[in-house]
Amino acid sequence: MSSPDDFRLDGKRALVTGAGRGIGKGCAIELAEAGAELILNDHPGSEELAETAAQIRDLGSSCHAIEADVFSRDGIDNLVAQAVELAGGIDILVSNPAYGQRGGFLDFPAEEFDRIIDGTFKSGFYLSQAVARHMADNGGGGKIIFISSVQAEMPFERSAPYGAAKAALNHLTQTIAVELFSHRINVNAIEPGWIDTPNERATFTEKAFEEVGKTLPWGRLGEPEDIGHAAVFLSSAAADYITGTILPVDGGFRFKDLRAEKLAEESNPE
Repeated sequence: MSSPDDFRLDGKRALVTGAGRGIGKGCAIELAEAGAELILNDHPGSEELAETAAQIRDLGSSCHAIEADVFSRDGIDNLVAQAVELAGGIDILVSNPAYGQRGGFLDFPAEEFDRIIDGTFKSGFYLSQAVARHMADNGGGGKIIFISSVQAEMPFERSAPYGAAKAALNHLTQTIAVELFSHRINVNAIEPGWIDTPNERATFTEKAFEEVGKTLPWGRLGEPEDIGHAAVFLSSAAADYITGTILPVDGGFRFKDLRAEKLAEESNPE
């Protein structure tokens, strides 16, 4: 039988990228609340990273903050080396690098396509590889969690490169889960739906947030802590028998138009 202790992360060291704000910050705070020691990462020059670190220390949790560019191999290698030096090791990785840009398929700029693939897929590959090598070299065990997106499954207009990169990330999750069986490293991904983050706030108006939120099954957009709760679960002993799983955390966003009342509104009158 499980116990509340199965969901605790005391003594575990968690590396979270993109922790300055949004989903990364939400995951970091929830992991800290569960007892983990945090190694926070954000891009060089991030003003928000220190704020997240201060919040976590206010919770009474140990925390290290590292500025590093995870869109580059050198940045990833430096980040992982510093994380191991500061914390003594890495037990949990929340891999959250991403870059998105909306645009029509026919006119999408090649340089933006490359940046999306590099920042959203390749960075996740190299980051998880570096951390998995560390875990394997130290006897195995550990949790790797990718932050994917429902866009991996839903073909949103003007988002072809980003959706394709997230779909590739899902496939990567399951493939390396298989490869890491022998090392007992759990590898899973979380698919957020529409989450209320600073990036989304910069794209959509407050009115759009209110109107769309009312149409969702839970009557609201998701919050970063919703994703954080899932990250805590997948990082915990309660999820030791779960690997290679893609977990949507979207409040039913993928199925919002499938409710009987919605279909009735759009059906032809008899």
